[in-house]
Amino acid sequence: MKAPKLTIERLTTERLILIPFTTKICRDILKDDFSDLAAMGLKKGKGWPYSDVIETLPRIIDNLSKVEEPTGFESWMIIKNDTFEIIGDAGFKGYNGEEKNIDIGYGISKEERRKGYAEEAVTALIQWAFSTGIVSEITARCLPDNVNSINFLQKLSFAKIKQDTEMMYWSLRK
Repeated sequence: MKAPKLTIERLTTERLILIPFTTKICRDILKDDFSDLAAMGLKKGKGWPYSDVIETLPRIIDNLSKVEEPTGFESWMIIKNDTFEIIGDAGFKGYNGEEKNIDIGYGISKEERRKGYAEEAVTALIQWAFSTGIVSEITARCLPDNVNSINFLQKLSFAKIKQDTEMMYWSLRK
């Protein structure tokens, strides 16, 4: 099963707006060109884009190259809705139609951490993904010594399914 094209332009929460990355936005950020984001009324938040974002953009471009248009099962920008500052990203690494699952990841700039933004954004994405009717499981991974991510995933009701020397693996079922 293939994921259909995204039918919404954004997700909104109490404090955030989530807008999907496009290939053009990713390529522009890699060239240090933020003019399209500025034309959308968006601003770079403090510390954004941080090195993890820059490192992830080629993978986001690769994921987007596998679909004709964003499906929502790729990455989204996290934007504060009061200032329109981009403060992070969250999203999926593509849709696995055979397993009906998706793997989630997230990141917030250091200056905006510990304010509940990641939880708010990831919760909205989880609710949206399960509402599509084509997702039955969301998976996640984190380093075994990343206590903040472990606590975060447990808070969101993810269950640890296995662990090896390099990673802990998590699952959330509908």
